[in-house]
Amino acid sequence: MKTTVTVTGLFLFLSVFLSAQTNQQLYNIIETVSEKRIEKDIQTLVNFGTRNTFSDTISKTRGIGAARRWIKSEFETISKDCNNCLEVFYQKDFVTKKGNNRVPHDAWVVNVVAIQKGTKYPNRYIIMSGDIDSRASDTMDFTTDAPGANDNASGMAGAIEAARVLSKYKFESSIVYVGLSGEEQGLFGGAGLAKYAQEKAWDIIGVFNNDMIGNIKGVDGVIDNRTFRIFSEPVPPNETERERTLRRFYGGEVDGISRQLARYVYKTTKMYMPEMNPMMVYRLDRFGRGGHHRPFNDLGYAGIRIMEAHENYTQQHQDIREENGIKYGDVIAHVNFDYAKKLTAVNVINMASLASAPPPPKNVSIGGIVEPAAKFKWDRVDGAKGYKIYWRSTTSPTWDYSRYVGDVSEFTLDGIVIDNYFFGIASINENGFESVVVFPNKVFRD
Repeated sequence: MKTTVTVTGLFLFLSVFLSAQTNQQLYNIIETVSEKRIEKDIQTLVNFGTRNTFSDTISKTRGIGAARRWIKSEFETISKDCNNCLEVFYQKDFVTKKGNNRVPHDAWVVNVVAIQKGTKYPNRYIIMSGDIDSRASDTMDFTTDAPGANDNASGMAGAIEAARVLSKYKFESSIVYVGLSGEEQGLFGGAGLAKYAQEKAWDIIGVFNNDMIGNIKGVDGVIDNRTFRIFSEPVPPNETERERTLRRFYGGEVDGISRQLARYVYKTTKMYMPEMNPMMVYRLDRFGRGGHHRPFNDLGYAGIRIMEAHENYTQQHQDIREENGIKYGDVIAHVNFDYAKKLTAVNVINMASLASAPPPPKNVSIGGIVEPAAKFKWDRVDGAKGYKIYWRSTTSPTWDYSRYVGDVSEFTLDGIVIDNYFFGIASINENGFESVVVFPNKVFRD
């Protein structure tokens, strides 16, 4: 018994020591994110006049065509700087007017994709997206100036900057940086890429949809450069009837894969950027509205929306004008570049952490009904050096308690009554990086 304690203590010491080294790398990554580069990229995107999905595709200086060619060239330049570490390409789908009341004419909806392949799990993907397109007051108006500085040149610039920063490192899993089109007309770009990923059998760890990450002054007058929202739906929309039925007896109403991804971002941000205030919102998106993570959610992938906490609706989907003393329009003067830098940093540390982590444990089952203990079994996964059990009160939004249990495939938490908590398990590798927490999907009885 004494020997076991000593070995365990030594392992935990080594784990903490290695994690401390790794942590410094994440701090270095945060410091590498450049406010100036983000500002420059937002200005470049604004200078295309309009980026409406159905705007000019021929001009070299105006319209969606010029914008996506510039984005592709930026990804290609980044790739050259990292010894061609990015696979850069267009992914497109044809959209027609038929049945689409926001489509003024048939056109190709073109996404710009850059893939940084993982060294160990190349078919596991973390995706960071920003939207290329912008819109005027009338979404069918594809000629009027629509600079889209915050919505969503900020998110697109964030994705480009993330590629610049993370391409300097190697990760076990793949990272995808993408500019999506057709968001304002019906999430066409996201739907196209989600279908592409499904056809290619991508194992998607999670989708970080960045849509409006540059505004700090809300329409209600609140100014806040620290708080941001993480939108996530509670459970996948394509779950089975059996899964819904089991939740009535075993819980899990707020423990789907997208919600676990949101909790991961919350925890990582609080750990490495304590000055920030991540706010988890238990909803797919803003009230009655949508974003480009939704098409991925529709196919059963984990996806969240990261965005500013305080929106200003006079600066969204508005022609540039002044009425009754109010200046309307999504112009660059309203973008706070330091804030956009902070939210970009939130993305890069979470993607770096996830891309460095082992796959999550599989077939996690839970037992301990009418017993003074919670029991767990799971399948070990490649790359994991150990596992951590998390638990929380049933009313808590975050994983508040944890215990590292080593390289085992079953464990019993004595003295913890299963009825009073929710539980989950994460994989941990030798460098201390953790997977997303997995909520039990099976029940066993001894």
